[in-house]
Amino acid sequence: MRQIKIAIAGLGNCANSLVQGIHYYKDKHPEDAIGLMHWEIGGYRPGDIQVVAAFDIDKRKVGRDVTEAIFAPPNCTKVFCDNLPPSGITVQMGRILDGFSEHMREYEDQYTFVLADLPEPGKDDVVNTLKQSGAEILLNYMPVGSEQASFFYAECALEAGLAFVNNIPVFIASNLEWEKRFAEKNLPLIGDDIKSQLGATIAHRVLTDLFKKRGVKLERTYQLNTGGNTDFLNMLNRHRLKSKKTSKTEAVQSVTARRLENENIHIGPSDYVPWQKDNKVCFIRMEGKLFGDVAMDLELRLSVEDSPNSAGVGIDAIRCAKLALERGQGGVLEGPSAFFCKHPSRQFSDDKAYQMTENFITQYPEKVHEMSDYLRRQKEKSRP
Repeated sequence: MRQIKIAIAGLGNCANSLVQGIHYYKDKHPEDAIGLMHWEIGGYRPGDIQVVAAFDIDKRKVGRDVTEAIFAPPNCTKVFCDNLPPSGITVQMGRILDGFSEHMREYEDQYTFVLADLPEPGKDDVVNTLKQSGAEILLNYMPVGSEQASFFYAECALEAGLAFVNNIPVFIASNLEWEKRFAEKNLPLIGDDIKSQLGATIAHRVLTDLFKKRGVKLERTYQLNTGGNTDFLNMLNRHRLKSKKTSKTEAVQSVTARRLENENIHIGPSDYVPWQKDNKVCFIRMEGKLFGDVAMDLELRLSVEDSPNSAGVGIDAIRCAKLALERGQGGVLEGPSAFFCKHPSRQFSDDKAYQMTENFITQYPEKVHEMSDYLRRQKEKSRP
């Protein structure tokens, strides 16, 4: 049986939904597989994904089997596949670095972050765990703002020879130096900051593109989001929110007919509402001018379960990374990154990114060891 062996850094709500989804779709048939963008990619179905290593820093998760740990507090996402069989994989203690925000200690409820009182592993320890597990792809699910922790796990992926899928708004795939390093190691890289299957960012982009195509001048817009999971609690620290706002704002700015001035666009998480749990509520307002310079405005309210919305895309990103490994294709996967993520190395329209991803899935490169986009661009620059 062909399998995709993955390792996960950060067993929060998104990892929870991903693991549930792997089991949920395992016994499904294509006609019953509701909620997938692709039932099969390169011959791989969701049930072919296997978690072989996992890292976390919360004492309620470390030392437990993966399929138990994903349901431990503070995780609060919807349970759509219960009674998961034991995975046989024990959650390992990870590196803390900036993967924890001190303000979260102030919340005296189930969302209090409880750091495990265990020695932190060194890079060699994590690399050895990854190698011994047989993992092929490392998923970064650290909290927003975990820049140093994300860099640590990206380093471990490079040293262990793994593909890397960066699901959070720390800029790795969209950073030239990291892109170069993964290209030179011929390891696939997808990122940064995964889009939800049908969430605030993709809805805002589609509406912005609609304004452009229908000749409506977009003058001002905002996107406000509230939620009650630890991601929203973590982002009450405004310093940790900076990269998230950049990522979400650029995702919308990149599809406007004309870039808006900073004062005319506001996009980002807005507040933490505990009782919402993993439900995210988004409010979008767009103001513009249409025929005859006549004013119009549009308002939208979107309510979604945040983590399954992310996992629906992550499950495709994993399979695309596996295809690239099989093809010997390293560096940033440009189509999948643009379609699956908010802040790729290059932005494309959603239609273009979708077509690039479909072409990536269905067509093998002309040369199995085709050079990465990064190396190709560097070669072109060196020509006289």
